[in-house]
Amino acid sequence: MKLQQLRYIWEVAHHDLNVSATAQSLYTSQPGISKQIRLLEDELGVEIFSRSGKHLTRVTPAGETIIKVAGEILRKVDGIKQIAQEFSNQRKGDLSIATTHTQARYALPSIIRSFIQEYPEVSLHMHQGTPMQIAEMAADGTVDFAIATEALEHFSDLIMIPCYRWNRCVVVPKNHPLAEKKKLEIEDVAAFPIVTYVFGFTGRSKLDEAFSEKGLTPKVVFTAADADVIKTYVRLGLGVGIIARMAYDPVADSDLVALDASKLFRPSTTKIGFRRGTFIRGYMYEFIQRFAPHLTRELVDQASQKASKAEIEELFENISLPTY
Repeated sequence: MKLQQLRYIWEVAHHDLNVSATAQSLYTSQPGISKQIRLLEDELGVEIFSRSGKHLTRVTPAGETIIKVAGEILRKVDGIKQIAQEFSNQRKGDLSIATTHTQARYALPSIIRSFIQEYPEVSLHMHQGTPMQIAEMAADGTVDFAIATEALEHFSDLIMIPCYRWNRCVVVPKNHPLAEKKKLEIEDVAAFPIVTYVFGFTGRSKLDEAFSEKGLTPKVVFTAADADVIKTYVRLGLGVGIIARMAYDPVADSDLVALDASKLFRPSTTKIGFRRGTFIRGYMYEFIQRFAPHLTRELVDQASQKASKAEIEELFENISLPTY
């Protein structure tokens, strides 16, 4: 059994069983991958993949378990490499982050700029997706960190650390009836068509809870994952926009009026998550603290050693988080 063979089965499974696409991503040949998978199956005495002719059709039950263990082995190998890199060159390496549009567009730019200026030899890779996709990428080791508000709690292998709290604003054109409201009530918002985030994105669950608690059924006429898209359709008169407060730019969005909605909805908490057992290099601690200044190396290590989400929450219950 070779590490290369484990890498091949892992990558094939994560390229939708497409051996050709796997070969391209690994800069090798399709026949070479197929041969090595067959050799591994012969050695183990079980099929990892079912086939129809020359095509792989599904992962077998035995294959699912083998691929899961292979992923764990490959992550440990990568961890050994990172340990060696940490001692050989503490300022050089890679950092992969998965996050949502709102975080990538509004929360992270200044952090990433200052980080790259301080660590020019660290290659930083950003992946965007739904909160569930982001959590999955962190859970399976595709990325080092996941930064999101929703979905991270569904993965028990993730250490989730709170970074900051945030709330929402209501955005409307300047000539909208709500534009002159001195004190906004949730009933005022529910009286108009609403444009907001797709369910599962950017604290959408808190928004739905607030309407439900008041016995209101909002007329959500348009949803999107991107705050900039939401604002575009507000400008077109499609409805009242509800977005993260950080996504309103007083200069770029000067044609819109932002109404404070922090009293209408409970605040949401953005968290950074990483797989349990991840080796965190020095510059990775630095990135975390730049994003959330209260997250010192010592506090991150304490959170990493906690056995459950409840224990992590207890660790942070007396720590005041920044609010935006």
